[in-house]
Amino acid sequence: MNTSVACDIVRKIAAAGVRRIVFTGGDPVLRDDLGLLLRLAKELTLEVALSSTGDRLTPGFLRAYGRWIDLVSLPLDGPNEDVSSRTKNPGHFTAVLRAIDWLGEYPRIDVKIGTPVTRTNLETIPELVDFVEQISSRMSNRMFHNLFQAYPRAMGEVDWSDLLVTDAEFTSLRKTVESRTRQLQLNWLDPATLDRLYVMVMPYGSLTIPNGPAYPNYGAFLEISDLDEVLTQARFDAPKHARHAQRWASRALSDTASGRVQPPLT
Repeated sequence: MNTSVACDIVRKIAAAGVRRIVFTGGDPVLRDDLGLLLRLAKELTLEVALSSTGDRLTPGFLRAYGRWIDLVSLPLDGPNEDVSSRTKNPGHFTAVLRAIDWLGEYPRIDVKIGTPVTRTNLETIPELVDFVEQISSRMSNRMFHNLFQAYPRAMGEVDWSDLLVTDAEFTSLRKTVESRTRQLQLNWLDPATLDRLYVMVMPYGSLTIPNGPAYPNYGAFLEISDLDEVLTQARFDAPKHARHAQRWASRALSDTASGRVQPPLT
């Protein structure tokens, strides 16, 4: 997707009355024009979230484009390198911690940690939540931790046999983690929660709404004349999406709602 098409997609998203846009991948930081897209989205008054693998972020990127980002989402699969390297490349754990430290210099940017709960890290999740909570306690940024039950949905071929945890195991884990009061906001996402929860525009421009194990193709987003009709056809769960979206709002939106004035971006 070239820059012109990407910009048109951002404009159409804003024109549709959408409140928030998430740039994700892969890793969108690999796009040379990401800064331009972030700025455009913010100028169109969208809440702007960036979902990155973390190992591509740099201090220079944040200096140049951080002013147009409301939230950065980073993956952590375990509380240490040993657990992380079971599913991520060696060194990824350290790279994400380094990115979190850099984000600490931009307290206006919220930080979300995303963790897939799988057979490889199930027993270490309580330790990971404690670890993320410790990080949160020393940062001025607002932090959130999303823990989602791995689900057999993927673009490519994946052997899920040694990854999936049962519903009972996921529920038991949640009870264990929440057995004491937490200062960190935790969001637990099971397959029922994630199903038909969000709308995606794929790298080649098509619209999809993940449903069960599939990514149905509803055609080129820029060619869709009636988005509401497509959402109805896809049985997009708008009430569930609204409830989920309320778990996070940018500081600018929160300040507006509470009557506080957010200084202009410079």
